[in-house]
This record gives sequence, C-alpha cells and structure tokens, in this order.
Amino acid sequence: MARKNFVFTSEAVSEGHPDKVCDRISDEVVDLFFREALAQGMDPWQVRVACETLATTNRVVIAGEYRGPSSVTKEKIEATARQAIKDIGYEQDGFHWNTAKVEILLHGQSADIAVGVDSTAGKDEGAGDQGIMFGYACDETPDLLPAPLYYSQRILQLLAEARHKGEKRLGPDSKSQVSVQYKNGKPVAATQIVVSHQHLDENMTSKDVLELVKPYVKKALPKGWITKDTVWHVNPTGKFYIGGPDGDCGLTGRKIIVDTYGGAAPHGGGAFSGKDPTKVDRSAAYAARYLAKNIVAAKLASRCTIQLSYAIGVSQPLSVYVDTHGTGKVKEEKLEKAIRKVMDLSPRGIRSHLDLNRPIYARTSSYGHFGRKPEKDGGFSWERTDLVKQIKAAVK
Repeated sequence: MARKNFVFTSEAVSEGHPDKVCDRISDEVVDLFFREALAQGMDPWQVRVACETLATTNRVVIAGEYRGPSSVTKEKIEATARQAIKDIGYEQDGFHWNTAKVEILLHGQSADIAVGVDSTAGKDEGAGDQGIMFGYACDETPDLLPAPLYYSQRILQLLAEARHKGEKRLGPDSKSQVSVQYKNGKPVAATQIVVSHQHLDENMTSKDVLELVKPYVKKALPKGWITKDTVWHVNPTGKFYIGGPDGDCGLTGRKIIVDTYGGAAPHGGGAFSGKDPTKVDRSAAYAARYLAKNIVAAKLASRCTIQLSYAIGVSQPLSVYVDTHGTGKVKEEKLEKAIRKVMDLSPRGIRSHLDLNRPIYARTSSYGHFGRKPEKDGGFSWERTDLVKQIKAAVK
C-alpha cells in the first residue's frame, strides 16, 4: 500500500540555467529544420535531427546529425543559436549572444540509422532507437502533474516573467526546489523552499534576494501552504552573481527529471531536446503522458503510470504497461488494451495523432514538457484531454 503521510521534494531550473540554454538551442535547431522544410515545400515527414549543444564561457558547440532542406546553412544555425541566447537574456561579459564563439559540427544522418527508420513499400516507419519511455499523471494539481514539480516550475515561471518585463536585478540563471508535505495522500504544505537566483547587482545579499523573490513564491504556491514552520533557503551560498554557462558548463539533455515528473515517476533515461519526433525517446514519452493524462482526466484512476518499449527499426511497441497504483476504477489489463485501441503507438501513428511534424519544440525546452496548456498552433498537443470519451468507451 502506498504511503499516505510523507514529504517529497522536486526541483526546477530556469531557461537561463546552462543546461537549459543548451536544450533551447538544440530545440531551436529542430524547429529551424521543420520551418525551412515547410517553407521549401519539403515533406516534413522526412526531417531528421539529432542535435546536441555544449555551452561554456563565451563558447557554444553544436554537434549531431540531420537530414533536411539544403536551405539550412551553418549561418542560419548560428543566427538561430545567437537569437535564442539573446531571448533568454544573456548579455554578460562571460556569455553574450553577440560575442560568444559558435562552432557547428552537424553532419548528415547515418545511412544505417535511416534504413531502419524510414518507411518503404513493404515496411512501416520504424522507431529511431530502442528504449523504454514512461508517461505519468496524477490528480494533485489542475494540470495533472505532481505538486512538488508543478509548484517548483511555477515559481521560476513567475520570476522569469518579472525579469522579461523589466526586473533588472535578476539574471537569467535560477533554480528552485519545493519540499511538499503530504497528509492522507494529499499535498497540503511546503515544508522547505529553495530558490537560488542569479542577481545582476554584485552587492546584493541573500537577504536582499529573499525580499525580492518572496512575493513571487507566495503567488506561485496555494494559499496556506507557506506557514510559520516553512523553512526558506534563498541563495544559501551567499552570492550568485556569476551565472549561466560562464559559471557552469551546460549540455543538452542533463535535466530529464526536471523536464518530466520531478522524480515522482519513472524515467526511461532518454532526453527530449534536440530530437525530431522519429526519436521515440521524445515522441513516445509524449504519447505515454498523453494517454496517462487522459486516463486520469477520465477519472478512471487518481494516478497512472504508462511504460512503452521499442526496438530500432520496429514500428509497433514491444510492450505496453499500465499501473494505476491501486487507484484504478478498472483493471490495468483493460486499460492496456484500451489505449492500443484509441491510439496507434507506432512512431508514424504518434507523429500523426499529435501532429508533431512542425516547429513547436523550442518552447518545450524550459519549465517542463508536461503540465503546459495546449496551444492553437499544435504546441503541447500531448496535453490535450480529448481521448476521455474514447477511453471510457473502450474499457466498457
């Protein structure tokens, strides 16, 4: 039986965190290939991108493989990377969008990978690699995400909004962490709050930063969650003036728990950013979240974990596993059959159902891939709850 009374902690990082800068650049490159393919009349189903980014003091290295329109030049990729850094807000001596050296080491996709992934007259499109992917949803928050992660992300989103609107004392780099008290299985309070935020006034103290960020933290958390017993840790080292890639080297794909469920659910290990949707690390994780969210939204369970597994070059998943953690209204076996019935879980089926062949990925690179609002242009399509009726019908 699951524990009812406990404290659980999740962290979040901002768009200016060094790893998130790299995720953003990698996803901007994915978007660039899709955008150019559509502009040039190329079939977006043929786009392939696997892009990794490294960022350190005034240097960015972009490496990986691709297949796409010839209109995507090194000059366009460099301009895209610089614009991303500028949008995040880096104009510092140690990391500046205009002066950082950008090195591009992208090359064509391996023919050995392409032959396994591409569809032919006698074979459907296969998965881009082997692996396991997980999706999760729970009824702890309005967007069906675990509370510790949801509110950690919310704190940083509000602070980022303030910075972009003109709060000039805050730098782009920040982290948060919330420890949540659960009673009878429900989140009820924040026992510990951590915020480490870069400040652009070198003379600011931890107390100064506390007074600056405290209103945003209070706004982010539910009423009554902050009590006299809540312990605050704001810039606990005392100073956070040097931030971003100048302070700590960044790499694509190093914040996979922040990107997903904050440690409250399993993770298959594959990162998302920089990958086109033939890579099931990304697309199947989106599909698993989509299905788990619809099961919880249908009130067939209060918590739901879904695992999918794939082999490179094979179209259909090798296994589909559902666990409702003792909260289910129907047997897991029925849900496993139902989700296969309502959605084609091949890479092609997932891309088609969620309309993933489009430039919608840069926006996912910070503040979580899940728990976001579906957007009119197809962004965050995996956060829709439009399968509720179909799943209910399928389990009858």
